[in-house]
Amino acid sequence: MIQIRPVSDLRNKFPEIESIVNEGQPVYLTKNGYGAMVVMSLEQFSLLTDDIELKLDEADKAAAESDERYSAEEVFGRLRGKLNGKI
Repeated sequence: MIQIRPVSDLRNKFPEIESIVNEGQPVYLTKNGYGAMVVMSLEQFSLLTDDIELKLDEADKAAAESDERYSAEEVFGRLRGKLNGKI
C-alpha cells in the first residue's frame, strides 16, 4: 500500500517511517497537501541508480577512448527517433 504522510511525520513519527522504509517501501511526504519528497532506503535507492551510474561510467570510458562527439541536436534527434519507433 502506498504510504503518503505529512512531512511533519518525519520529525514526529520517525521510527514508524523508518520501519516502513526498511521494509522496502517508499514513503511519500506532503507539505501543505502537495508532494514534497520521497523517503526510501539506501538499498532501494541503489537499485534505482546503480544501473545509471554504470551506464555513465561506460559513457565516460567511451568518450575518453574516442574523439568522436555528437551535438545535442544529433543526440536528442536519435533519442526521439528511438522513442517514436523510427530507428
